[in-house]
Amino acid sequence: MSSVPQPEGRVPHQFPVSVKGIVHHNGKVVLLKNERDEWELPGGKLELGEAPEVCVIREIEEEIGLVAQAGALIDAWVYHIFEGRDVLILTYGCITAPFSQITHSPEHKAVGLFSPEEIPSLRMPEGYKRSIASWSLHTGR
Repeated sequence: MSSVPQPEGRVPHQFPVSVKGIVHHNGKVVLLKNERDEWELPGGKLELGEAPEVCVIREIEEEIGLVAQAGALIDAWVYHIFEGRDVLILTYGCITAPFSQITHSPEHKAVGLFSPEEIPSLRMPEGYKRSIASWSLHTGR
């Protein structure tokens, strides 16, 4: 397979891909607090050769200790974290069995449950807020 020649001085953009899941519990959305003190959806980096649906299920189990099923792909957007650091975010609506306890991995500072009314005021990327609103409309929650 030959590579496509690039104009001189042009470097192609490469983005890591992060697959996130929206998980509801008793009408609230499960969020994790990251190292930047932002709330985010559970999920993580897509591994080479891994399907996005498999990634989100794996990451939800690793990060919050729940077994989930990937539902619909809700959104895809590029998150500009800071200069030189952009990530392609894929967001899936997810379904879990009812649960009473939730954990979080050491890579996050906290776990929280938030009602749809609380989401707009949280410190979190707008893309996550948009994804949560879309999944809530889709599921009627």
